[in-house]
Amino acid sequence: MKIHDVGIAGTLESSDIIIHIEKNEGKGIEIELKSTVENQFGNQIRKVIKETLQELGVTDAIVRANDKGALDCTIRARVLTAVNRSAHSNNLPWEVK
Repeated sequence: MKIHDVGIAGTLESSDIIIHIEKNEGKGIEIELKSTVENQFGNQIRKVIKETLQELGVTDAIVRANDKGALDCTIRARVLTAVNRSAHSNNLPWEVK
């Protein structure tokens, strides 16, 4: 999936995450994470973001994530939504993993 515009999903509420994604032509995936639980779960949050992008076929993107203690399933849902908004797509994969 190709990123066309900025896509944003999520809130700053407790147990949620805001994902902001934009183009990064030819420079790969860059993740900027700000989290209340970064010391404990920062690596896991980055892993879930990167895996979700790879599953969607996104190879070049800048992701800015502001996490307030979101679970992996919430992170995945926010990344899916932000990518689909930025790609102008309504093709969300609804299967459960």
